[in-house]
Amino acid sequence: MIKAVLFDMDGVLVDTEWFYNRRRCAYLETKGFVFDEIPDLSGTNDVYVWEYFEPDDPVRRAELKREYVDVYMKEHPVPYDELKNPDAKPVMEALRERGVLSAIASSGQTEMIEELIEAANLRDVLAATVSGHEVAAFKPDPAVYVRAMELLGVAPNECLVVEDSPLGIEAGRRAGCRVLALKPREGVVLDQSGADRVIDSLRDLLEEVTA
Repeated sequence: MIKAVLFDMDGVLVDTEWFYNRRRCAYLETKGFVFDEIPDLSGTNDVYVWEYFEPDDPVRRAELKREYVDVYMKEHPVPYDELKNPDAKPVMEALRERGVLSAIASSGQTEMIEELIEAANLRDVLAATVSGHEVAAFKPDPAVYVRAMELLGVAPNECLVVEDSPLGIEAGRRAGCRVLALKPREGVVLDQSGADRVIDSLRDLLEEVTA
């Protein structure tokens, strides 16, 4: 029996990947970077992203990231209210009616998770949230999902993980959970072959949960 559903955030609860790709490149262009096209880094993590853009100079890499996080991101916040998945709240409410817990387990920063919760009005339907910045390692390490299960008091065979990226799917599988992959928006290409099932919308996951 499924007792909990663990949701990734970006690409699942909010359609932010394209926004992140464009915002990062807009910032880097102010630092002299030139892009023929915007690289699609959907489904990666913070460490990979900055090593991708600055692979050889760790000092400059740290400076770029620091300014981006401390200044540019604050000047160009994510429009969560516009990008939130409209199915998130109804699906979590339906899960609660069936006695199933919902949690967010994301590689994103805690502040970003909180912003989405407020924009999507999810606080009353969530039992826990875990950021990858609060655990020992980012996805594909399963640490964020392991921590979420500890907080909820559930076992891997009692959980569904909902992901979109191959790194997240791997993390869910390594945590011992059944993993559903939400099909990405048109134009975003992600390898979801590692998932147990690919779903078209969040509402489809309710088929996996018995009343």
